[in-house]
Amino acid sequence: MKILITGGTGFLGQYLGKRLKEMGHDVVLTGRNNKRNFLAARTTGCQVIAMDVCRIESVRDIVTEVRPDTIIHAAATKFVDVSEQYPMETVDINVVGSQNVARVAIDKGVDLVIGVSTDKASPPVRNTYGMTKALMERVFCALNGKSNTKFLCVRYGNVAWSTGSVLPIWRDMLKDKGVIGTTGPEMLRFFFTVDEAVALVVTALENAEALQGKVLSRQMKAAKIEDILNIWTAQEGARYVLIAGRPGERPVEFLFGEQELPYTYAQVYNGVIHYIISFNHKVEDPVSEILSSANAVRLTDNEIKALINNPPEFE
Repeated sequence: MKILITGGTGFLGQYLGKRLKEMGHDVVLTGRNNKRNFLAARTTGCQVIAMDVCRIESVRDIVTEVRPDTIIHAAATKFVDVSEQYPMETVDINVVGSQNVARVAIDKGVDLVIGVSTDKASPPVRNTYGMTKALMERVFCALNGKSNTKFLCVRYGNVAWSTGSVLPIWRDMLKDKGVIGTTGPEMLRFFFTVDEAVALVVTALENAEALQGKVLSRQMKAAKIEDILNIWTAQEGARYVLIAGRPGERPVEFLFGEQELPYTYAQVYNGVIHYIISFNHKVEDPVSEILSSANAVRLTDNEIKALINNPPEFE
């Protein structure tokens, strides 16, 4: 299968490209930053092409050239505070960029499009980033069935060590100043590894026929930010201090919210409980309770230490 990954030179895209290539797929990564493109080609062994999802002509040119069977749409502006400050850029990439990918995929007869989303898209949406990703989910799922192109999305929480996430930021703070600054030690967040993130996309890819028109998530563990900080600073003989909060943050994240309960059901794939959201189509056996970072199973101290002490191969 030939697979094109938008945002493929980012953190998740590189790991995803490498894994899919190992599975025997012909993978092409795209990104608009040529420095990252060169680095991604070296780290993954995949073909890398410059493409800007904000420009439909750019998307059309590359899809015409590559002729992918599947597009995994991972390109996004994903920083909460930056999205609050520069919402136009976030809308251009996360909404217009997603429209461009969808329109070209339909026009060029791409078999499948998988959109990569976030727990911040689940209700109640608190920030611009979450709103734009929620729109992407709705657009993709609504387009399914209107052409021969299948659409679906995956939704998950914080991928440990991903670009701009707290772990690399804290590591750099420790290195530079010996002190970690935190905006919200009381916050609760979902955390899982990049391998688990890749596995979720692979599950969506392998079960696309059943999952088309839906959003796929999975059971994840959560942690209180303060618990991670306490373990890390004790290990390093350091300390942390409270700094000003970021606009748009919410104390608790949701993999699916209250309004989505009638449309969400559980399904086991590869021994892991997954959750499937079917917008506007009530399901026969819906889940009975929201899944949030407040009621999810917590990461153990040893699991937190494993996250801290195992930075990724490349970022």
